[in-house]
Amino acid sequence: MRALLVLLALLTALPAASQDSMPPAPYAYRQLDDPAQEAKAQALMETLRCLKCQSQSIADSDAPMAGDMRSQVRQRIAAGEDPEAIRQWLIERYGDYVSYTPRLTGLTWPLFVLPLQLLAVITLIARKRLRKGGGA
Repeated sequence: MRALLVLLALLTALPAASQDSMPPAPYAYRQLDDPAQEAKAQALMETLRCLKCQSQSIADSDAPMAGDMRSQVRQRIAAGEDPEAIRQWLIERYGDYVSYTPRLTGLTWPLFVLPLQLLAVITLIARKRLRKGGGA
C-alpha cells in the first residue's frame, strides 16, 4: 500500500516538475533586434500583470509564465501587430486582471462610480456637521 502511495505521489508531481524544466520561450529573455520594436514591446510589457507574481509586470517578473507572455508580446510586435491589439488578445485570453489599466465595462462600472458616491456622501455629512458646529 505504501509503495502505491509513493508511486501515485511521483506520478502527480511529474507534470509540475516538467513545466519548470522546459526551456524558456524564444523571446522570454532575448530582446528584439529592432530597437523601435523592442521599445514598443517593453512599453506594453510594463502595463501587463504577471498572473503568477500578481504584484509585478511581466517585464519585471522571472516567473516562467511571464517569460512566455514576454515572448508572445515580442513575437507579435515583430510580426507588426499593434500593441493595443496584443493587449486585447491577452485580456481575452487571461481576463481583465492581466492589465494594469482597467476597462470600463458592465461589470466594472461600480468600481469607478462607488468611490465618487462615497466621496459625495462624506462631503455632505461633513458640511452638515460643520454647519451645526459653526452656527452654535
